[in-house]
Amino acid sequence: MTSETFIEIDHVTFGYDASRVILGDLSLRFPRGKVTAILGGSGCGKTTLLRLIGGMYAASRGRVVFDGETVDTRNAEQLHRLRRRLGMLFQFGALFTDLTVFDNVAFPLREHTALPEAMIRDLVLMKLNAVGLRGAAGLRISEVSGGMARRIALARAIALDPELIMYDEPFAGLDLISMGVAAKLIRTLNDVTGATSLVVSHDVPECMAISDHVVLLAPGGRIVAQGRPAELMESTDPETRQFVHGEPDGPVKFHYPAPEIGVDFGIVPAAAAATAGAAAP
Repeated sequence: MTSETFIEIDHVTFGYDASRVILGDLSLRFPRGKVTAILGGSGCGKTTLLRLIGGMYAASRGRVVFDGETVDTRNAEQLHRLRRRLGMLFQFGALFTDLTVFDNVAFPLREHTALPEAMIRDLVLMKLNAVGLRGAAGLRISEVSGGMARRIALARAIALDPELIMYDEPFAGLDLISMGVAAKLIRTLNDVTGATSLVVSHDVPECMAISDHVVLLAPGGRIVAQGRPAELMESTDPETRQFVHGEPDGPVKFHYPAPEIGVDFGIVPAAAAATAGAAAP
């Protein structure tokens, strides 16, 4: 029997160095065949989570489980096999600027399959047609707009018909029309292919419109809230409400933790600032 959970994050702890924990004892389950949005402020570990799922990094503690199989970053054969089943839309597209639009989308097909060139041509044109850019196949990357580049990167991400598609900030830097097109593509591709989609983003309205499930993270990988989009939008929890409605005042502070500004500028001795802080009510 096929599990309803496609990706499981099981008590995962990770930090790029010992001094700063990015994700602390995080446990999550991403449902099969659904669009899950992963929201949260900068630095809360959203992109790091995608990198752990893709096997780019190993968790310090805990497990990342891909369709029932624990990801082992030391097992090159397993990583190659699992990565063959996923597509990744990188935050800035990561297109090859020396290649044409066509060759960018053809790249994973040429690298990971032994298909004849005639079949690759047909598949590439089908993927480009799905994102509305079949007519741009012969252009170079320097000749396309930012919104077009994002759609080309999406066509490349789905070239191998992946079971898991991970989107890292797919709406960043797009105008409203391009953003709407990108959101519709994500939802349509998920419905048509039956893939499992994980969308990392700051764009609350777009994510709420296309997602089946939403996870809101805070720094340290703490889960603030998760559930259906309507549940988060209607939440009375102060931290959830502040984020999804973009309220400037609330539990989430604008400034990263730092000493009193007078200390950095040599106006107030550090000891005096610490004493004042301790004495404050």
